[in-house]
Amino acid sequence: MIRSMTAYASAETAGPAGTLSCELRTVNHRYLELSPRLPEELRSFESALRERVAARLSRGKVDLTVRLRGGEARGESLEVDEVTLGRLATLNRELAGRFPGMQVQLTELLRFPGVLRQAEVDADAQQAALFEVLDRALDALSATREREGAQLETILRDKLDAIEKIVAQVRQWMPEIRTALRSRLEARLADLKQPADPGRLEQELVLQVTRSDVDEELDRLATHVGETRRVLGLKEPVGRRLDFLMQEFNREANTLGSKSVDARSTNAAVELKVLIEQMREQVQNIE
Repeated sequence: MIRSMTAYASAETAGPAGTLSCELRTVNHRYLELSPRLPEELRSFESALRERVAARLSRGKVDLTVRLRGGEARGESLEVDEVTLGRLATLNRELAGRFPGMQVQLTELLRFPGVLRQAEVDADAQQAALFEVLDRALDALSATREREGAQLETILRDKLDAIEKIVAQVRQWMPEIRTALRSRLEARLADLKQPADPGRLEQELVLQVTRSDVDEELDRLATHVGETRRVLGLKEPVGRRLDFLMQEFNREANTLGSKSVDARSTNAAVELKVLIEQMREQVQNIE
């Protein structure tokens, strides 16, 4: 299945330490390059998160942002250290006689180091929540990639049809091109003051026809068309295979142009290179 490397997705869930949100942005890249941005509370899960993303994506530059909003859940996770508070109460009673006018405000008491502490968050529950929101974001990202990939596949198949049509036209022109080449050669030899040796004429004709023979290039182009269609139907990432095939297409089109002895085949080679370049640009976005 063809999948684009350009997409965006997000998801949100409630975790033990607050609300978790995950955003994924991907663009084309030769390899998988993951750039995660995590809050400090989730930094310990980065390695496992990388492995989870790599199991779902094979190529692309991936910007992954996870945010943790504590809100009420963060406030509920605060606990009073009863031991420290008890010590402060004892100290207050001991000093009350010496400082009868002393008053302690609640806010000042809560600011005393150790009175308030963050409740411990279950690490397993936190990781489960993180992976749950990540998986949902990855599902949405994959769906978007597949939709865009389907559009790319349609474009590529249309270009393949156009290439196949050009190859068929050039094949149809070749007998006429060879005949015209022979006529031009005979005309040139006829202009010579001395009559040409028939054997030499035939030898020169064979040489010129051999140099301009493009049957092999046309066969290879047809083979590449068939292989590209086969690759488009595979159920795996095919971007690298398609990129290689684009190089092979371009090589044959260049050879076809260099061997051309007719304006029609020259124009056909130019049209082929335009179509191949258009395909190559699309292939750069395929995973």
